Amino acid sequence: MSISKVLLQLDSDPQISTFDSVVAVDSGVDQLFRHGGVSAAQVRDLVYGLIFTRSPAELKSSAIFIGGSDVAQAETLLSAAVGSFFGPLRVSILFDPNGANTTAAAAVLAAGRHLQLAGSETLVLAGTGPVGQRAARLLAQQGAHVRVASRRLEKATKVCESLQAEVADGAFRPFAVSDDDSLKAALNGVAVVIAAGAANVRLAGQENLRQAADLQVLIDLNAAPPVGLEGVDPMDKAQDRDGRICYGAIGVGGTKMKIHKRALARLFEQNDLVLNAEEVYAIGRTLE
Repeated sequence: MSISKVLLQLDSDPQISTFDSVVAVDSGVDQLFRHGGVSAAQVRDLVYGLIFTRSPAELKSSAIFIGGSDVAQAETLLSAAVGSFFGPLRVSILFDPNGANTTAAAAVLAAGRHLQLAGSETLVLAGTGPVGQRAARLLAQQGAHVRVASRRLEKATKVCESLQAEVADGAFRPFAVSDDDSLKAALNGVAVVIAAGAANVRLAGQENLRQAADLQVLIDLNAAPPVGLEGVDPMDKAQDRDGRICYGAIGVGGTKMKIHKRALARLFEQNDLVLNAEEVYAIGRTLE
């Protein structure tokens, strides 16, 4: 008798993500146990319920997905889940709150299709948010020089310091971008720009982008109008616009979905994986 693939979905939001649940079902999960409004203090007992009901040999058929819109809160759930394991009693985990890891991985993979990232100057607009930070980290790990932009220099500097601690040999520079002049300075010499801002927020106008002479690849992760990079259509997928390769949110989304589904499938191949940004990116590379 085959053992059902069981996925424990932990979400800090009161209303659990329907998106993540549908992707799990479409990825072949047999039984989905959904828990919303979860705090770190509640995680251990939920995990124990998952790992104590099957033998160590059967635990690769159980796994955990940690989501939610609050990435910082989700990180406390991840820490609590990993801390609940001992000996052979453990299961694999996919960590993708707010789609931060799968989206960042898809964006960096898209950029890498069109130029050598190592040594390239790159700019992440809204780089202090969850997706932006992960995109910056992944870019640096590929050898890119990464400019992290925020409206406030203090915030961008703090994030760069944090990223530097995570990627010791990474090249990070903070930029404050709050008007056309500061945006022009941030874009100067940049080959790749990734806009990772919130919905309905324009981060760069078409004229600013047109004047950036070295710009080769534009990636906008916001589909809701106005888009983050003016002139990039959400449906763009390697679309040439005035000599620049453009990706919109939906154009990147196809790769994001493939990564998400493959990562979920990986959870049930062994019981000792923790799939965070780097692991998710590595999975994405196998799909290229």
